[in-house]
Amino acid sequence: MSRAAIDSARRKAPPLLVAKLGGSLAGSHELTAWLAALDRFGGPLILVPGGGAFADTVRAMQAKMRCDDAAAHHMALLAMQQYGVALASLWPRLRGAATPATIRHALRLNEVACWAPAPMVLDADLPKSWEVTSDTLSAWLATQLGAKKLLLIKSADMGTKLHVGVAELVMAGMVDPFFPQYAAKSGAEIFIAGPGWLASAASLLAQGHVPGTRVRFT
Repeated sequence: MSRAAIDSARRKAPPLLVAKLGGSLAGSHELTAWLAALDRFGGPLILVPGGGAFADTVRAMQAKMRCDDAAAHHMALLAMQQYGVALASLWPRLRGAATPATIRHALRLNEVACWAPAPMVLDADLPKSWEVTSDTLSAWLATQLGAKKLLLIKSADMGTKLHVGVAELVMAGMVDPFFPQYAAKSGAEIFIAGPGWLASAASLLAQGHVPGTRVRFT
């Protein structure tokens, strides 16, 4: 292949997409449909597993043991990794990746990198609080890796409207209070999708597009 052909292929390839898959989808009939849709995406893809019931267990145990928020934060990150392990058993292209180097290696092999967040996040200057959810962590990861697009996949349905303000999402409890700050810093185009987008998700992703309602910051 000539240099011009390689450059042309790179220009046509979809940009890096970070997709956060909500933990609330675990065990739902929508989960496998979302995995199948994401598998149609032809560009580099990083999956961020949410916490869901895995993180809820950490909350319950923190209340019983009275461990501090730093310990609970660490355990919640490991809860995300547990969800990732479960997802990898359902999607053969998923490869666990904990660092920028291992993420890039997975992408070079045309695999989907399933982010194990603990190693990177524990070394980062991020609040160790329950208010920082996997949504904010996915925006932070997008910043670290220069991702151009970020998709938040939720179990809650917002319909298929074209735009939504980030403040509205915070008020509705769809994202955490830190998300606007970290999402804006990422510079990525951000989309949020619920069940209403699932019917068209596979087709859109196969074409290199991102399903979901576009998140506005103004």
